[in-house]
Amino acid sequence: MIDEISAEKRIDELVDTLNYHAHLYYVEDRNEISDYDYDMLQQELKNLEEQFPQFIRKNSPTQRVGGEAVSAFEKVTHTVQMGSLQDVFSFEQVRGFVDTVRQSVENPKFVVEPKIDGLSVSLEYRDGELIVGSTRGDGFVGENVTENLKTVNSVPLSIPEKLPIIEVRGETYMPRSVFLKLVKEQEDNDEQPFKNPRNAAAGSLRQKNPKIAAKRKLDIFVFNVQQIEGKELTSHKQSLDYLRRLGFKTIPDYRLVETADEIIDRINEIGESRFDLPYDIDGVVVKVDSFAQRDILGATAKVPKWAVAYKFPPEEKTSKLLDIELNVGRTGAVTPVAVFEPVFLAGTSVARATLHNQDFISEKNISVGDVIKVRKAGDIIPEVLGVVEKHSEGAFSLPEVCPVCGAKLVKSEEEAAVRCPNVECPAQIFRSIVHFASKGAMNIDGLGPQIVKTLLDNGLIKSVADLYTLSADSLLALENFKEKSVNNLLTAIENSKSNTLDRLIFGLGIRNIGQASAKLLCDRFGDLESIMAASAEEIAEIDGFGEVMAQSVHQAFREEHLIALIKRLEACGVNTKYEKVQVDSRFEGMTFVLTGTLPTMKRSEAKELVEKFGGKASGSVSKKTTYVLAGEEAGSKLTKAQELGIPVITEEQFLDMIK
Repeated sequence: MIDEISAEKRIDELVDTLNYHAHLYYVEDRNEISDYDYDMLQQELKNLEEQFPQFIRKNSPTQRVGGEAVSAFEKVTHTVQMGSLQDVFSFEQVRGFVDTVRQSVENPKFVVEPKIDGLSVSLEYRDGELIVGSTRGDGFVGENVTENLKTVNSVPLSIPEKLPIIEVRGETYMPRSVFLKLVKEQEDNDEQPFKNPRNAAAGSLRQKNPKIAAKRKLDIFVFNVQQIEGKELTSHKQSLDYLRRLGFKTIPDYRLVETADEIIDRINEIGESRFDLPYDIDGVVVKVDSFAQRDILGATAKVPKWAVAYKFPPEEKTSKLLDIELNVGRTGAVTPVAVFEPVFLAGTSVARATLHNQDFISEKNISVGDVIKVRKAGDIIPEVLGVVEKHSEGAFSLPEVCPVCGAKLVKSEEEAAVRCPNVECPAQIFRSIVHFASKGAMNIDGLGPQIVKTLLDNGLIKSVADLYTLSADSLLALENFKEKSVNNLLTAIENSKSNTLDRLIFGLGIRNIGQASAKLLCDRFGDLESIMAASAEEIAEIDGFGEVMAQSVHQAFREEHLIALIKRLEACGVNTKYEKVQVDSRFEGMTFVLTGTLPTMKRSEAKELVEKFGGKASGSVSKKTTYVLAGEEAGSKLTKAQELGIPVITEEQFLDMIK
């Protein structure tokens, strides 16, 4: 048993060591120790902090997601105004800005830096410790989002120099890869997806539960010193260099230049690379470097005279609208989709974009045959801006009946979407079965969209329950179905019966319920019968659930067709109990990616072992992956792991880790 003096000393050592390596990983994109070694040190720290909570440090990495959910954000009055900049939209205006500056100060130099498209925040440190993080708000008063900002791994909880005060300004943003994954999850759960990464970052930072904010994987670039005591800074570049030495993730690729031509060259260079960046930028900021010269130049009532923001013109193209397709989702929502002549936007060819709903179509007065203007929202999601040439009278109207089954469409007052109420609609059945078999749900290997369509077209299935009554003879009678593939499919279906309950809950496709919320339901109630019997109020008490989610679950389990389906699934032997088994937490905080064919076990078995020891199994490799467990014929995931320097382990090494 370790004594208090030794525990306190070891805790301080671990905090310093872990923060050092976290800075290397999240800010400098490099590492000196393996992820496994890092995780073992973090686990040691957690264990010591549990034994000696009196020694938990504010800057401990365990405190990044330690805050409780809040009911409302407190207001924060900014000591230094978080102002905005004057926007310019042409190189002539850039030259005009430089000329104006030169009329007031001699030999000015300028710092040119990319303008991150995110949410501006303030981080205030006293005596080296982060004490408050806040949003910009109206520039004078913002909101206290300290606990959520602590979940951003590149935000230092403490800095090495114990300055009496330093306040910095930064831009929180959501990386494009994270945004695309989030949008897919929202669409799969029939939620209204965020329009662009900036909105997603803002929505994530204002989550009342820091644990939810942490899952959004926000990042930050710091670009300004708002106020400082205990250190003399004379220029912007000097301050950015100093912030980097303090451990902040500063705005990337800032350059010191002297002439208007150099500024314009940098703007062009940044503009040419913008679509290759892993984050969004919407322009370039040009600032006078010298703080003394800034004081001479001063400011207007709204903006400083020593800086401008050059805004990139949005890349917009015109195209002819060829058709409006109607997609019926698995929950019955009917979504109109514009199909137009392909155009090249933000690095890719685009030919389709959602038209959202009837209100959007009517407002834009859109009809087939019109010439429309198209762009990518946030340079990622294609969107229709409006009509530039009208070739048809009036606007397209959604039909009154479902385009697939002919049922009369319904529209509630709470949402703009119209829905097909027919639970036996072929489109809904098709999408619900595809979703049920997907990796995140029942993970029935080999049951992709094309196979599902074939089974439906041949009358072998009408619902997900029918999957469990398929026979080898009925499948072998179909064209292109061979004995081996049939046996593999039937084995995968049979194996899915023993899946954990949370997979089944997610697979049922309840509106607003994703994989994480399905697990929360199971953790709270334990079995399907208890979940079905729970009231909306009981469900809403789950941390991470809101009233809308709770009502979705409660109402779903009172629908006759779902009750009948569950009874059939139970009769087929599908698991409806939930056993949360965790041997120990040695893999806590670790993420494993499984790829290839393992020598003695299935990937699903390895995944279960990872989870039993507190880890997480992911389907994609990123720089935050801890290990890639690779077998024979490992493909692109192995290649990406090698490119990123992620440790690759064999089944034998994996089994050694869990002995």
